[in-house]
Amino acid sequence: VRFAPLLAAYIWQRQPFRLRYVPPRGETPAHIGGTTLFGDNVEDEWFIVYLIREITREFPGLAARIEDNDGEFLLIEAADFLPQWLNPENSENRVFFYKGELHIIPLSETHEQECDLSAASPTVSQALALLSTRSEEFLAAEPIRTAVYKRISGYPEKIQASFHRAHCYLPARIVAVLRQRPSLVAAAVQAFYLRDPVDLRACRSFQTFPPDERVMTVVTFTKCLYAQLVQQKFVPDRRSGYTLPLPSHPQYKAYELGMKLAHGFEILCSKCSKVSTDSKRNALSGPLWERFLRSLKEKNYFKGEMEGSAKYLELLHMAEDYFEQSVTKPESSVEMSPGDEILTLLQTTTIDLEEFEREAACLPPEDDDSWLDITPDDLDQMLKEARNEPVPSSNEEEQKYDLEAVAESMKAFVSKVSTHEGAEMPWSADESHVTFDVDSFTKALDRILGTDSEELDSDDLDEEEEFDFSDGDDEDFDAENQRQDQEESPNELIGSLKAYMNEMDRELAHTNVGRSFTTQKKGASSVNASTSQNAGPDSGAEDTELTPVDVDVNLVTNLLESYRAQSGLAGPTSNILQSMGVYLPENADHIGSNKGARE
Repeated sequence: VRFAPLLAAYIWQRQPFRLRYVPPRGETPAHIGGTTLFGDNVEDEWFIVYLIREITREFPGLAARIEDNDGEFLLIEAADFLPQWLNPENSENRVFFYKGELHIIPLSETHEQECDLSAASPTVSQALALLSTRSEEFLAAEPIRTAVYKRISGYPEKIQASFHRAHCYLPARIVAVLRQRPSLVAAAVQAFYLRDPVDLRACRSFQTFPPDERVMTVVTFTKCLYAQLVQQKFVPDRRSGYTLPLPSHPQYKAYELGMKLAHGFEILCSKCSKVSTDSKRNALSGPLWERFLRSLKEKNYFKGEMEGSAKYLELLHMAEDYFEQSVTKPESSVEMSPGDEILTLLQTTTIDLEEFEREAACLPPEDDDSWLDITPDDLDQMLKEARNEPVPSSNEEEQKYDLEAVAESMKAFVSKVSTHEGAEMPWSADESHVTFDVDSFTKALDRILGTDSEELDSDDLDEEEEFDFSDGDDEDFDAENQRQDQEESPNELIGSLKAYMNEMDRELAHTNVGRSFTTQKKGASSVNASTSQNAGPDSGAEDTELTPVDVDVNLVTNLLESYRAQSGLAGPTSNILQSMGVYLPENADHIGSNKGARE
């Protein structure tokens, strides 16, 4: 009853939220649980997360876990902040809502505890025992909780914001049904949205909802349902009797929405057998309903509306619908199909056409549906908000982009350890300042290669095979050279490696590859200057061409060229940089063409 006012007014996409007693099975103790098919409206899933959190807050003795067909989707929402040890293989029975907060049971640091958490996953009983005694230790980290709570922020006020009220020109019988069960609009939209040619056979004659007596009314959809209905292009069968005015007609949209919704209701009724009035449930006459209704009044569910008024009756019908669907339906009962429920309501509901026409004369205005149209700028803004990217100011001085940060971020990315599971992404270049020391690099390379640092690469091995037929003197000569190499000091090996690299630079300097790189200005680095001086006496005039390559400038230049080639679309450069917290501005030379391409 605590959450009945929220649930009674909610319109579910496919199935409502229900909890039932589940007997013990195996290692899973007896509990209260349920399954909800949320369909295309993912907000239904997050509303359930909000309800689960509030239930554990309202009843501190309860612990709850929730998952979907993707598994622990709460961890997916906070994937950027999870500890390294947590993965899909060991996350089962570790993520719980307890006392209104998100908890994650970690791996055990010792093996001396009562419950060995070093196993792949604890059992439900072990997890509950730990939560009841040491819940403070298992409270999820602040970034993880923030990411999850942000997704469910705004409830319960967000429920009203998810609705869309639109004018529809409907048969009076459908208007009467929706007055009794507003939630049936979801089943009708789904029936029309997922129709097939067999379903449309029933829409040639319209035995249940003929177009004779139609009135203008206001129908409450969710935004997902409204978008599904309005975006479908559909022409009714001529034999149906449903005709549409010209698109220039001021009420064309109301006629079209009503026609589509009528097709959905007709499809639902065509899939069920006719029911009699005796099948109507009498659950609303028992003491359980009386207690439920009294509790709703105590919680101000009717918001001060006078008993018997139109608004009071609307709220009462929603409460009856929720009570019949969620409270009185036993576990073993066969759920009544939407079509059966519609036919039952038609047999027990009085249709006052004159009253509907009087109400149509003074309908409230429908909601603006401009939210259906999203411009490229709006989409970019939404993506920036989703990534927590700061919105750039109109002040040009605040829109300076540090190209050094681009280079440093890429260096930080390259320095991260990568495995078969992927590469770690640094959030920003400030978190991990990377420097490149040539001497340290060559020493590390020497430790890896050992005394075989002078060994030829794979390309040279092919040339070596050409001399396999030479006499044995060459082998003795090679063995002698190898002994001499072993006697060389590490400094001599490093000098030899540097000389080898300098010789390679001289060869590349005369090719198009060498000329394609941007080099440093003279005097920019004393280390590089000394390197050129140690190149040897044969360098001569070639030293002027051995100016060191400016790694940062070449890196940034290539990144900007790749970013420009994306033409404002997603691509490897923007994806990598954005994952590291670096956002490049739009190319001003291509803004017009980029927006035209996206539109």
